[in-house]
Amino acid sequence: MRRVTRNLLVAIALVVVALLALGALPSYLGSGDPYYLTVEPIETNGTAADVNNVSDRRYPFLIGAIESADGRSDGYQTGPFGMKEWFTHTPFDEVDAIAQQSPDAATETGVRVRRDGQKYRVEVVRP
Repeated sequence: MRRVTRNLLVAIALVVVALLALGALPSYLGSGDPYYLTVEPIETNGTAADVNNVSDRRYPFLIGAIESADGRSDGYQTGPFGMKEWFTHTPFDEVDAIAQQSPDAATETGVRVRRDGQKYRVEVVRP
């Protein structure tokens, strides 16, 4: 193998390893108090986004909060310099996605959702 070809393959391998590390590393970074996605059962005639068919793989914070005893998801800590948010899924992403899919369900601080006949107010909080 020629030296130039070998160097090119080594450079490509290093780039692939670096990209893989960037994908895995941010989930381990975190600083400050955590954010939580909270759900609170509500009685309303207002529009609520239907989340009966969403999976916990796509909306882990939302489904975790709905299924938890206290109505709160696992914590999410932001990363230093805002870099973690570029590479990881956040509770903010989930609220924004639902609000974009059902603009009428959006509130000033979150979104209203409906699952299994129950309506919830969903918000991201930092206790």
